[in-house]
Amino acid sequence: MAVPRLLLQLVYPSSSSLLLANCKPSPLPVLNIGCSSRRISTAAAQRDPPSEAAVDDFWRWLCERGAVAASSAVTVKPGFVPEGLGLVAQRNLPRNEVVVEVPKRLWIDSDTVVASEIGRLCAGLKPWVSIALFLLRERALGTASPWHPYLDILPPTTYSTIFWTEEELSEIEGTQLLNTTMGAKEYVESEFVKAEAEVILPNKHLFPSAITSLDFLWAFGILRSRAFSRGRGENLALVPLADLINHSSSITQEDSSWEIKGKGIFSRELIFSLRTPVYVKSGEQVYIQYDNAKSNANLALDYGFVEQRPDQDAYTFTLEISESDPFYGDKLDIAESNGLDETAYFDIALGCPLPPLMLPYLRLVALGGTDAFLLESIFRNTIWGHLELPVSRANEEAICRVVRQACKSALSAYHTTVEEDEKLMEQNNLDERLRIAVCVRGGEKKVLQQIDGAFRERESELDILEYYQERRLKDLGLVGEQGEIIFWESK
Repeated sequence: MAVPRLLLQLVYPSSSSLLLANCKPSPLPVLNIGCSSRRISTAAAQRDPPSEAAVDDFWRWLCERGAVAASSAVTVKPGFVPEGLGLVAQRNLPRNEVVVEVPKRLWIDSDTVVASEIGRLCAGLKPWVSIALFLLRERALGTASPWHPYLDILPPTTYSTIFWTEEELSEIEGTQLLNTTMGAKEYVESEFVKAEAEVILPNKHLFPSAITSLDFLWAFGILRSRAFSRGRGENLALVPLADLINHSSSITQEDSSWEIKGKGIFSRELIFSLRTPVYVKSGEQVYIQYDNAKSNANLALDYGFVEQRPDQDAYTFTLEISESDPFYGDKLDIAESNGLDETAYFDIALGCPLPPLMLPYLRLVALGGTDAFLLESIFRNTIWGHLELPVSRANEEAICRVVRQACKSALSAYHTTVEEDEKLMEQNNLDERLRIAVCVRGGEKKVLQQIDGAFRERESELDILEYYQERRLKDLGLVGEQGEIIFWESK
Protein backbone atom coordinates (compact mmCIF):
# COMPACT_ATOMS: atom_id res chain seq x y z
CA MET A 1 0.00 0.00 0.00
CA ALA A 2 1.52 3.31 -1.08
CA VAL A 3 1.37 6.09 1.47
CA PRO A 4 0.07 9.42 0.11
CA ARG A 5 2.59 12.22 0.37
CA LEU A 6 1.09 15.47 1.63
CA LEU A 7 3.08 18.68 1.47
CA LEU A 8 1.09 20.92 3.76
CA GLN A 9 3.41 23.85 3.51
CA LEU A 10 2.42 26.08 0.60
CA VAL A 11 5.06 25.55 -2.04
CA TYR A 12 6.05 28.00 -4.68
CA PRO A 13 5.47 28.04 -8.41
CA SER A 14 7.89 28.68 -11.19
CA SER A 15 8.72 32.31 -11.69
CA SER A 16 8.26 32.10 -15.45
CA SER A 17 4.72 33.45 -15.34
CA LEU A 18 5.51 35.86 -12.57
CA LEU A 19 3.60 38.64 -11.14
CA LEU A 20 0.07 38.47 -12.26
CA ALA A 21 -1.13 34.90 -12.37
CA ASN A 22 -3.59 33.64 -9.82
CA CYS A 23 -2.31 30.11 -10.23
CA LYS A 24 -1.51 27.14 -8.06
CA PRO A 25 1.85 26.69 -6.42
CA SER A 26 4.46 24.13 -7.45
CA PRO A 27 7.56 22.77 -5.76
CA LEU A 28 10.16 24.89 -4.00
CA PRO A 29 12.12 27.07 -4.13
CA VAL A 30 10.74 29.76 -6.46
CA LEU A 31 7.42 31.54 -6.43
CA ASN A 32 4.97 32.48 -9.13
CA ILE A 33 3.71 35.90 -8.38
CA GLY A 34 1.38 36.30 -11.24
CA CYS A 35 -2.32 36.65 -11.81
CA SER A 36 -4.88 35.67 -14.32
CA SER A 37 -6.59 38.02 -16.73
CA ARG A 38 -9.23 38.55 -14.05
CA ARG A 39 -6.67 40.14 -11.80
CA ILE A 40 -7.12 43.85 -11.26
CA SER A 41 -5.38 46.55 -9.34
CA THR A 42 -5.89 48.16 -5.99
CA ALA A 43 -5.05 51.11 -3.85
CA ALA A 44 -6.33 49.19 -0.86
CA ALA A 45 -4.82 49.13 2.60
CA GLN A 46 -2.56 52.06 1.89
CA ARG A 47 -0.57 53.51 4.77
CA ASP A 48 0.52 57.14 5.11
CA PRO A 49 -1.61 58.68 2.33
CA PRO A 50 -0.03 61.55 0.34
CA SER A 51 -0.58 65.21 1.11
CA GLU A 52 -3.47 67.18 -0.35
CA ALA A 53 -0.95 69.20 -2.36
CA ALA A 54 0.46 66.00 -3.90
CA VAL A 55 -3.03 64.82 -4.85
CA ASP A 56 -3.84 68.23 -6.36
CA ASP A 57 -0.62 68.10 -8.40
CA PHE A 58 -1.51 64.60 -9.59
CA TRP A 59 -4.98 65.72 -10.69
CA ARG A 60 -3.55 68.70 -12.50
CA TRP A 61 -1.02 66.41 -14.23
CA LEU A 62 -3.83 64.12 -15.41
CA CYS A 63 -5.84 67.05 -16.75
CA GLU A 64 -2.87 68.51 -18.62
CA ARG A 65 -2.21 65.17 -20.31
CA GLY A 66 -5.75 64.51 -21.43
CA ALA A 67 -6.66 61.75 -19.00
CA VAL A 68 -9.59 63.74 -17.63
CA ALA A 69 -12.52 65.19 -19.55
CA ALA A 70 -13.75 68.76 -19.18
CA SER A 71 -14.61 69.64 -15.59
CA SER A 72 -18.33 69.63 -16.34
CA ALA A 73 -18.10 65.97 -17.43
CA VAL A 74 -15.86 64.67 -14.62
CA THR A 75 -17.36 61.54 -13.08
CA VAL A 76 -14.80 60.78 -10.36
CA LYS A 77 -11.90 62.46 -8.64
CA PRO A 78 -9.21 61.19 -6.28
CA GLY A 79 -10.25 61.56 -2.67
CA PHE A 80 -9.14 60.65 0.83
CA VAL A 81 -11.04 57.58 2.01
CA PRO A 82 -10.60 55.00 4.81
CA GLU A 83 -8.35 52.92 2.54
CA GLY A 84 -6.07 55.91 1.87
CA LEU A 85 -6.91 57.23 -1.59
CA GLY A 86 -9.89 56.23 -3.69
CA LEU A 87 -12.16 57.36 -6.52
CA VAL A 88 -15.05 59.53 -5.33
CA ALA A 89 -18.15 60.06 -7.49
CA GLN A 90 -18.75 63.68 -8.53
CA ARG A 91 -22.37 62.95 -9.47
CA ASN A 92 -24.80 60.04 -9.33
CA LEU A 93 -23.38 57.22 -11.43
CA PRO A 94 -25.62 54.54 -12.93
CA ARG A 95 -24.45 50.94 -13.09
CA ASN A 96 -21.85 50.22 -15.80
CA GLU A 97 -21.11 53.90 -16.44
CA VAL A 98 -17.54 54.56 -17.55
CA VAL A 99 -15.80 56.49 -14.78
CA VAL A 100 -12.19 56.55 -15.97
CA GLU A 101 -10.56 56.48 -19.40
CA VAL A 102 -6.77 56.64 -19.47
CA PRO A 103 -4.86 56.78 -22.80
CA LYS A 104 -1.98 54.36 -23.28
CA ARG A 105 0.58 57.16 -23.31
CA LEU A 106 -0.07 57.52 -19.57
CA TRP A 107 0.36 53.85 -18.73
CA ILE A 108 3.61 52.52 -17.32
CA ASP A 109 4.21 49.23 -19.10
CA SER A 110 6.91 47.42 -21.05
CA ASP A 111 6.53 49.83 -23.97
CA THR A 112 7.16 52.73 -21.60
CA VAL A 113 10.37 51.07 -20.45
CA VAL A 114 11.53 50.32 -24.00
CA ALA A 115 11.12 53.99 -24.95
CA SER A 116 13.11 55.16 -21.91
CA GLU A 117 16.84 55.63 -21.41
CA ILE A 118 17.13 52.22 -19.78
CA GLY A 119 15.06 50.44 -22.45
CA ARG A 120 18.02 48.79 -24.19
CA LEU A 121 19.30 47.51 -20.84
CA CYS A 122 16.04 45.77 -20.03
CA ALA A 123 15.76 43.61 -23.12
CA GLY A 124 15.28 40.04 -21.99
CA LEU A 125 14.28 40.92 -18.43
CA LYS A 126 10.99 39.75 -16.98
CA PRO A 127 8.34 42.43 -17.65
CA TRP A 128 7.83 43.19 -13.97
CA VAL A 129 11.57 43.52 -13.33
CA SER A 130 12.02 46.05 -16.14
CA ILE A 131 9.02 48.08 -14.94
CA ALA A 132 10.31 47.93 -11.37
CA LEU A 133 13.68 49.34 -12.49
CA PHE A 134 11.89 52.06 -14.44
CA LEU A 135 9.79 53.01 -11.39
CA LEU A 136 12.83 53.20 -9.13
CA ARG A 137 14.86 55.25 -11.61
CA GLU A 138 12.02 57.73 -12.18
CA ARG A 139 11.39 58.01 -8.45
CA ALA A 140 15.07 58.77 -7.86
CA LEU A 141 14.93 61.53 -10.49
CA GLY A 142 12.40 63.40 -8.33
CA THR A 143 10.81 66.44 -9.96
CA ALA A 144 13.04 65.92 -12.99
CA SER A 145 10.91 62.91 -13.91
CA PRO A 146 7.80 63.57 -16.02
CA TRP A 147 6.11 60.90 -13.93
CA HIS A 148 6.79 62.49 -10.54
CA PRO A 149 3.19 63.69 -9.85
CA TYR A 150 2.05 60.07 -10.12
CA LEU A 151 4.99 58.59 -8.25
CA ASP A 152 4.49 61.09 -5.43
CA ILE A 153 1.08 59.63 -4.56
CA LEU A 154 2.24 56.02 -4.45
CA PRO A 155 2.36 54.68 -0.89
CA PRO A 156 5.73 54.03 0.77
CA THR A 157 4.34 50.72 2.04
CA THR A 158 1.06 48.83 2.45
CA TYR A 159 -0.31 46.30 4.93
CA SER A 160 0.81 43.46 2.62
CA THR A 161 2.71 40.81 4.55
CA ILE A 162 5.81 41.33 2.37
CA PHE A 163 6.33 44.60 4.26
CA TRP A 164 5.86 43.20 7.77
CA THR A 165 8.61 43.23 10.38
CA GLU A 166 9.95 40.01 11.90
CA GLU A 167 7.89 40.64 15.03
CA GLU A 168 4.74 41.10 12.95
CA LEU A 169 5.50 37.99 10.90
CA SER A 170 5.82 35.97 14.11
CA GLU A 171 2.06 36.43 14.49
CA ILE A 172 1.48 34.23 11.43
CA GLU A 173 3.90 31.52 12.54
CA GLY A 174 2.75 28.12 11.29
CA THR A 175 0.54 29.53 8.53
CA GLN A 176 0.75 28.91 4.81
CA LEU A 177 0.70 32.70 4.46
CA LEU A 178 4.07 32.93 6.23
CA ASN A 179 5.60 30.36 3.87
CA THR A 180 4.22 32.18 0.84
CA THR A 181 5.39 35.56 2.12
CA MET A 182 8.92 34.35 2.77
CA GLY A 183 8.98 32.64 -0.61
CA ALA A 184 7.93 35.87 -2.31
CA LYS A 185 10.59 37.89 -0.51
CA GLU A 186 13.28 35.35 -1.35
CA TYR A 187 12.19 35.38 -4.97
CA VAL A 188 12.29 39.18 -5.16
CA GLU A 189 15.72 39.20 -3.52
CA SER A 190 17.05 36.72 -6.09
CA GLU A 191 15.70 38.83 -8.96
CA PHE A 192 17.23 41.94 -7.42
CA VAL A 193 20.66 40.31 -7.18
CA LYS A 194 20.48 39.45 -10.89
CA ALA A 195 19.23 42.90 -11.91
CA GLU A 196 21.87 44.59 -9.78
CA ALA A 197 24.69 42.59 -11.34
CA GLU A 198 23.47 42.75 -14.93
CA VAL A 199 21.86 46.20 -15.17
CA ILE A 200 22.28 48.51 -12.20
CA LEU A 201 25.98 48.30 -11.30
CA PRO A 202 27.33 48.25 -14.88
CA ASN A 203 25.22 51.34 -15.68
CA LYS A 204 25.44 53.48 -12.57
CA HIS A 205 25.48 56.64 -14.69
CA LEU A 206 21.85 55.96 -15.66
CA PHE A 207 20.62 55.56 -12.09
CA PRO A 208 20.62 58.79 -10.04
CA SER A 209 21.02 56.99 -6.71
CA ALA A 210 21.75 53.54 -5.34
CA ILE A 211 18.94 50.99 -5.53
CA THR A 212 18.64 48.61 -2.59
CA SER A 213 16.83 45.33 -2.19
CA LEU A 214 14.23 47.14 -0.05
CA ASP A 215 13.62 49.57 -2.91
CA PHE A 216 13.16 46.64 -5.24
CA LEU A 217 10.72 45.00 -2.81
CA TRP A 218 8.73 48.25 -2.72
CA ALA A 219 8.45 48.28 -6.51
CA PHE A 220 7.37 44.64 -6.46
CA GLY A 221 4.70 45.40 -3.85
CA ILE A 222 3.42 48.35 -5.88
CA LEU A 223 3.11 46.22 -9.00
CA ARG A 224 1.58 43.27 -7.19
CA SER A 225 -1.12 45.42 -5.61
CA ARG A 226 -1.82 47.96 -8.35
CA ALA A 227 -0.96 46.58 -11.78
CA PHE A 228 -3.53 45.53 -14.38
CA SER A 229 -2.82 42.67 -16.74
CA ARG A 230 -4.57 41.18 -19.76
CA GLY A 231 -2.45 38.04 -19.64
CA ARG A 232 -0.14 36.18 -17.28
CA GLY A 233 2.19 39.08 -16.64
CA GLU A 234 3.26 39.82 -20.21
CA ASN A 235 0.88 42.80 -20.56
CA LEU A 236 1.45 44.23 -17.12
CA ALA A 237 0.62 47.94 -16.74
CA LEU A 238 0.27 50.60 -14.09
CA VAL A 239 -2.62 52.88 -15.03
CA PRO A 240 -2.60 56.20 -13.12
CA LEU A 241 -5.98 57.21 -11.67
CA ALA A 242 -7.57 53.84 -12.50
CA ASP A 243 -5.30 52.18 -9.95
CA LEU A 244 -6.92 54.19 -7.16
CA ILE A 245 -10.03 52.01 -7.41
CA ASN A 246 -10.69 50.14 -4.16
CA HIS A 247 -12.34 46.82 -3.37
CA SER A 248 -15.68 46.10 -1.73
CA SER A 249 -16.83 42.64 -0.67
CA SER A 250 -20.43 43.80 -1.21
CA ILE A 251 -19.81 43.74 -4.96
CA THR A 252 -20.14 40.17 -6.14
CA GLN A 253 -20.27 40.52 -9.93
CA GLU A 254 -17.78 38.22 -11.62
CA ASP A 255 -17.57 40.29 -14.81
CA SER A 256 -14.52 42.46 -15.24
CA SER A 257 -15.10 46.16 -14.60
CA TRP A 258 -12.41 47.26 -17.03
CA GLU A 259 -11.35 46.80 -20.62
CA ILE A 260 -8.74 48.02 -23.06
CA LYS A 261 -10.15 49.34 -26.32
CA GLY A 262 -9.48 51.69 -29.20
CA LYS A 263 -10.10 55.37 -28.61
CA GLY A 264 -12.24 55.72 -31.70
CA ILE A 265 -12.89 54.50 -35.22
CA PHE A 266 -10.11 56.58 -36.76
CA SER A 267 -7.67 56.41 -33.84
CA ARG A 268 -5.10 53.71 -33.23
CA GLU A 269 -4.52 54.81 -29.64
CA LEU A 270 -5.60 52.43 -26.89
CA ILE A 271 -7.42 53.56 -23.79
CA PHE A 272 -8.01 51.88 -20.46
CA SER A 273 -11.70 52.08 -19.61
CA LEU A 274 -13.04 51.52 -16.08
CA ARG A 275 -16.75 51.15 -15.26
CA THR A 276 -18.66 51.16 -12.00
CA PRO A 277 -20.32 47.76 -11.48
CA VAL A 278 -23.09 49.26 -9.31
CA TYR A 279 -25.04 52.48 -8.90
CA VAL A 280 -23.06 55.06 -6.87
CA LYS A 281 -24.41 58.23 -5.29
CA SER A 282 -22.60 61.53 -5.67
CA GLY A 283 -19.92 61.90 -2.98
CA GLU A 284 -19.62 58.17 -2.39
CA GLN A 285 -16.64 56.04 -3.28
CA VAL A 286 -16.63 53.89 -6.43
CA TYR A 287 -15.64 50.27 -5.76
CA ILE A 288 -15.07 47.08 -7.70
CA GLN A 289 -14.57 43.42 -6.79
CA TYR A 290 -10.93 42.34 -7.02
CA ASP A 291 -11.46 38.59 -7.13
CA ASN A 292 -14.11 36.52 -5.38
CA ALA A 293 -11.87 33.47 -5.63
CA LYS A 294 -9.04 34.88 -3.51
CA SER A 295 -8.65 33.55 0.01
CA ASN A 296 -7.86 35.81 2.95
CA ALA A 297 -4.23 34.69 2.78
CA ASN A 298 -4.04 35.76 -0.87
CA LEU A 299 -5.73 39.08 -0.11
CA ALA A 300 -3.31 39.72 2.74
CA LEU A 301 -0.28 38.97 0.57
CA ASP A 302 -1.42 40.85 -2.53
CA TYR A 303 -3.26 43.82 -1.09
CA GLY A 304 -2.90 43.92 2.68
CA PHE A 305 -6.45 43.32 3.87
CA VAL A 306 -8.77 40.45 4.80
CA GLU A 307 -12.52 39.90 4.78
CA GLN A 308 -14.83 38.48 7.41
CA ARG A 309 -16.65 36.09 5.06
CA PRO A 310 -16.13 32.47 6.22
CA ASP A 311 -15.59 31.21 2.65
CA GLN A 312 -12.54 33.49 2.39
CA ASP A 313 -10.79 31.24 4.93
CA ALA A 314 -9.00 28.50 3.01
CA TYR A 315 -6.19 25.99 3.18
CA THR A 316 -4.28 24.46 0.27
CA PHE A 317 -3.56 20.74 0.40
CA THR A 318 -0.60 19.73 -1.75
CA LEU A 319 -0.51 16.07 -2.76
CA GLU A 320 2.25 14.34 -4.68
CA ILE A 321 2.91 11.07 -6.48
CA SER A 322 6.34 10.08 -5.23
CA GLU A 323 8.98 9.20 -7.82
CA SER A 324 9.97 6.31 -5.54
CA ASP A 325 6.50 4.77 -5.91
CA PRO A 326 6.90 1.47 -7.86
CA PHE A 327 3.80 2.44 -9.87
CA TYR A 328 4.91 6.05 -10.43
CA GLY A 329 4.65 5.94 -14.23
CA ASP A 330 1.18 4.40 -14.29
CA LYS A 331 -0.16 6.75 -11.64
CA LEU A 332 1.26 9.82 -13.37
CA ASP A 333 -0.28 8.72 -16.67
CA ILE A 334 -3.68 8.31 -15.00
CA ALA A 335 -3.40 11.67 -13.24
CA GLU A 336 -2.45 13.47 -16.45
CA SER A 337 -5.30 11.78 -18.33
CA ASN A 338 -7.66 13.39 -15.83
CA GLY A 339 -6.26 16.90 -15.89
CA LEU A 340 -3.91 16.52 -12.91
CA ASP A 341 -0.17 16.11 -12.52
CA GLU A 342 2.58 14.63 -10.37
CA THR A 343 1.76 17.33 -7.81
CA ALA A 344 -1.81 18.46 -7.24
CA TYR A 345 -3.17 21.40 -5.26
CA PHE A 346 -6.58 21.45 -3.63
CA ASP A 347 -7.97 24.65 -2.13
CA ILE A 348 -10.42 23.89 0.65
CA ALA A 349 -12.61 26.72 1.93
CA LEU A 350 -14.37 26.92 5.28
CA GLY A 351 -17.91 25.57 5.11
CA CYS A 352 -17.39 24.09 1.64
CA PRO A 353 -17.11 20.42 0.63
CA LEU A 354 -13.83 18.85 -0.40
CA PRO A 355 -12.82 19.55 -4.02
CA PRO A 356 -14.34 16.77 -6.17
CA LEU A 357 -10.97 15.59 -7.50
CA MET A 358 -9.28 15.37 -4.11
CA LEU A 359 -10.53 11.97 -2.94
CA PRO A 360 -9.92 10.22 -6.30
CA TYR A 361 -6.39 11.66 -6.39
CA LEU A 362 -5.73 10.56 -2.81
CA ARG A 363 -6.94 7.04 -3.62
CA LEU A 364 -4.74 6.97 -6.71
CA VAL A 365 -1.65 8.03 -4.76
CA ALA A 366 -2.34 5.41 -2.07
CA LEU A 367 -3.12 2.63 -4.53
CA GLY A 368 -0.95 -0.45 -4.07
CA GLY A 369 -0.83 -4.00 -2.72
CA THR A 370 -3.79 -6.12 -3.77
CA ASP A 371 -5.47 -3.02 -5.27
CA ALA A 372 -2.65 -2.45 -7.77
CA PHE A 373 -4.43 -4.53 -10.44
CA LEU A 374 -6.54 -1.43 -11.14
CA LEU A 375 -3.41 0.20 -12.56
CA GLU A 376 -3.22 -2.34 -15.37
CA SER A 377 -3.80 -1.02 -18.88
CA ILE A 378 -7.10 -2.84 -19.23
CA PHE A 379 -8.58 -0.47 -16.61
CA ARG A 380 -6.97 2.69 -18.01
CA ASN A 381 -10.19 4.10 -19.47
CA THR A 382 -12.33 3.28 -16.44
CA ILE A 383 -10.05 3.61 -13.42
CA TRP A 384 -10.98 7.20 -12.59
CA GLY A 385 -14.60 6.16 -12.23
CA HIS A 386 -13.51 3.46 -9.80
CA LEU A 387 -11.39 5.98 -7.85
CA GLU A 388 -14.39 8.25 -7.38
CA LEU A 389 -15.73 5.59 -5.00
CA PRO A 390 -13.94 3.71 -2.19
CA VAL A 391 -11.49 1.17 -3.61
CA SER A 392 -10.79 -1.00 -0.56
CA ARG A 393 -10.88 -0.72 3.19
CA ALA A 394 -7.08 -0.63 3.37
CA ASN A 395 -6.87 2.14 0.76
CA GLU A 396 -9.58 4.25 2.40
CA GLU A 397 -8.11 3.73 5.85
CA ALA A 398 -4.67 4.82 4.59
CA ILE A 399 -5.89 8.12 3.14
CA CYS A 400 -7.89 8.90 6.27
CA ARG A 401 -4.89 8.20 8.49
CA VAL A 402 -2.46 10.27 6.42
CA VAL A 403 -4.79 13.26 6.06
CA ARG A 404 -5.64 13.31 9.76
CA GLN A 405 -1.97 13.04 10.73
CA ALA A 406 -1.17 15.91 8.37
CA CYS A 407 -3.92 18.06 9.89
CA LYS A 408 -2.69 17.29 13.41
CA SER A 409 0.89 18.18 12.46
CA ALA A 410 -0.18 21.44 10.78
CA LEU A 411 -2.35 22.47 13.74
CA SER A 412 0.52 21.90 16.17
CA ALA A 413 2.61 24.56 14.37
CA TYR A 414 0.32 27.43 15.43
CA HIS A 415 1.06 29.16 18.71
CA THR A 416 -2.57 30.06 19.49
CA THR A 417 -5.88 28.23 19.54
CA VAL A 418 -8.99 29.07 17.52
CA GLU A 419 -10.69 30.20 20.73
CA GLU A 420 -7.83 32.57 21.58
CA ASP A 421 -7.96 34.04 18.08
CA GLU A 422 -11.71 34.54 18.23
CA LYS A 423 -11.35 36.37 21.52
CA LEU A 424 -8.72 38.67 20.03
CA MET A 425 -10.93 39.43 17.03
CA GLU A 426 -13.61 40.73 19.39
CA GLN A 427 -11.33 43.63 20.31
CA ASN A 428 -12.00 46.87 18.45
CA ASN A 429 -8.57 48.40 18.88
CA LEU A 430 -6.41 45.74 17.24
CA ASP A 431 -3.50 46.94 15.13
CA GLU A 432 -4.42 46.35 11.48
CA ARG A 433 -1.55 43.98 10.79
CA LEU A 434 -2.31 41.99 13.93
CA ARG A 435 -5.96 41.81 12.90
CA ILE A 436 -4.91 40.42 9.52
CA ALA A 437 -2.64 37.87 11.21
CA VAL A 438 -5.30 36.70 13.66
CA CYS A 439 -7.92 36.44 10.93
CA VAL A 440 -5.69 34.38 8.63
CA ARG A 441 -4.27 32.00 11.22
CA GLY A 442 -7.67 31.51 12.83
CA GLY A 443 -9.23 30.77 9.46
CA GLU A 444 -6.56 28.26 8.51
CA LYS A 445 -7.02 26.39 11.77
CA LYS A 446 -10.80 26.23 11.33
CA VAL A 447 -10.36 24.77 7.85
CA LEU A 448 -7.85 22.19 9.14
CA GLN A 449 -10.27 21.21 11.90
CA GLN A 450 -13.03 20.91 9.30
CA ILE A 451 -10.87 18.64 7.11
CA ASP A 452 -9.86 16.52 10.10
CA GLY A 453 -13.51 16.21 11.08
CA ALA A 454 -14.51 15.09 7.59
CA PHE A 455 -11.90 12.33 7.52
CA ARG A 456 -12.64 11.33 11.13
CA GLU A 457 -16.25 10.80 10.09
CA ARG A 458 -15.09 8.80 7.05
CA GLU A 459 -12.93 6.64 9.34
CA SER A 460 -16.00 5.82 11.42
CA GLU A 461 -17.77 4.60 8.27
CA LEU A 462 -15.03 2.27 7.02
CA ASP A 463 -16.96 -0.86 8.03
CA ILE A 464 -20.13 0.16 6.19
CA LEU A 465 -18.66 1.64 3.00
CA GLU A 466 -19.07 -0.29 -0.22
CA TYR A 467 -15.75 -1.09 -1.92
CA TYR A 468 -14.73 -2.05 -5.44
CA GLN A 469 -14.92 -5.83 -5.01
CA GLU A 470 -18.46 -5.63 -3.59
CA ARG A 471 -19.58 -3.35 -6.41
CA ARG A 472 -18.03 -5.68 -8.96
CA LEU A 473 -19.77 -8.75 -7.52
CA LYS A 474 -23.09 -6.89 -7.60
CA ASP A 475 -22.54 -5.96 -11.23
CA LEU A 476 -22.01 -9.68 -11.98
CA GLY A 477 -25.13 -10.64 -10.04
CA LEU A 478 -23.13 -12.55 -7.46
CA VAL A 479 -24.41 -10.73 -4.36
CA GLY A 480 -27.83 -11.34 -2.87
CA GLU A 481 -30.27 -8.83 -1.44
CA GLN A 482 -28.74 -9.22 2.02
CA GLY A 483 -25.20 -8.78 0.74
CA GLU A 484 -24.39 -12.49 0.77
CA ILE A 485 -22.22 -13.95 -1.97
CA ILE A 486 -24.15 -16.28 -4.29
CA PHE A 487 -22.41 -19.54 -5.25
CA TRP A 488 -23.62 -21.24 -8.43
CA GLU A 489 -23.60 -24.98 -8.66
CA SER A 490 -23.20 -26.74 -11.99
CA LYS A 491 -26.01 -29.08 -13.02
